Amino acid sequence: MSARRVLVVCALLVLLVAGCDRPGTGNDEAGPGGGRSAPVEPAWREATLPVPPGPAGRLVLRDAVSCAGVWFLVGGVVDAAGGSRPAAWSSADGATWVPVPVAASTFYGRQHVLYAAACAGDRVAALGAKNGGVHGNPRTGTWVRDGAGPLREVPAAFELFGGPRAVSVARLAAGAGGWLIAGARADGAAVWTSPDAGGFTLAEGLPELAGDARGRTAAYDAVALPAGWLVVGSLLPAGGSALRPMAWTSVDGRSFRRAELPVQDGRGRAERGVLRDGVPVVVGAVSDGFAVWWAEDGVRWRRVGGFGATGPGVLSVVGLTVVGGALVAVTGDGAGRAAWVSTDGGVSWRSVRVPLTVVDGGDTDLTVAGGDDRLLLLADDGRGSHAWWGRV
Repeated sequence: MSARRVLVVCALLVLLVAGCDRPGTGNDEAGPGGGRSAPVEPAWREATLPVPPGPAGRLVLRDAVSCAGVWFLVGGVVDAAGGSRPAAWSSADGATWVPVPVAASTFYGRQHVLYAAACAGDRVAALGAKNGGVHGNPRTGTWVRDGAGPLREVPAAFELFGGPRAVSVARLAAGAGGWLIAGARADGAAVWTSPDAGGFTLAEGLPELAGDARGRTAAYDAVALPAGWLVVGSLLPAGGSALRPMAWTSVDGRSFRRAELPVQDGRGRAERGVLRDGVPVVVGAVSDGFAVWWAEDGVRWRRVGGFGATGPGVLSVVGLTVVGGALVAVTGDGAGRAAWVSTDGGVSWRSVRVPLTVVDGGDTDLTVAGGDDRLLLLADDGRGSHAWWGRV
């Protein structure tokens, strides 16, 4: 073989090796900080949010949703003494935001910070909470807005979301089957359902969803499917010390089918889920970073990729959305929050440069929402909240 041919063959081998995917983590773009690839840098444009009428304070932004071309953002206003009140904004174009009137009906409702939202058509619902009482536990409630009216608190019995069996009220989803909240009670994962978000019914102790002799469960997020629901969370096996990632599907929010998501050592949590092109996609923390799973037929799950992470604390996925076919995730590693983007369904990932450094924990937050092919980034560094638009 001529020397020239040897050089050509060697060059081809180098290119092939450089382009190979690493098993289980996608390609080199998926490494910490984006691997060899430069971070994605959206041309961020900051949005201006007016302070709602009422006592002065700093804005705290916690979640956003988009339905029927209208954006809806929720959070609160916090004063210097730590007092809080609920707040919400809407926008038809993303450029001009207006405060949404808020109608609280209870002592704690008037102090809520709204932390999760979902919408269906022109109807919007939100979860709000304020720590209080003898033990300082969250006093949680729901809110609903129909059309152009105010966002109003929904009266509910204390033990619907609180009481001695309360553990968590995590996320809210809306779809053709109504509305569903995912969370946990004393015996494990639980859900609350409603046909219109005007009042929820608790379903706890359900077979397969709740804990049993196999271990204790918890639910962290919910996704509306074309026919039913997807709930994601974890299982702590009886006698075990490490969580396992779990997913549950249901047609009616009452009967659930359980699936343990595949991971090499069995350790991890399924923390956020979305629908991408009609396929359920779940992202969660595992022992080697973050994993991505697809439900190929709604029942069988396959790990398709992921990305590594380093940090001094517990890894977590705190945000996930779809925008223009791309997946955008927000993670925490005990030190700071970071954003990541995948354009191939979660197989490979690149880091996203965000305009504000946000530490992990405390009263800080970093989350994302997608709609109209635009990405909305919400960031709170503990001193102030900001909202930025970008495209990926």
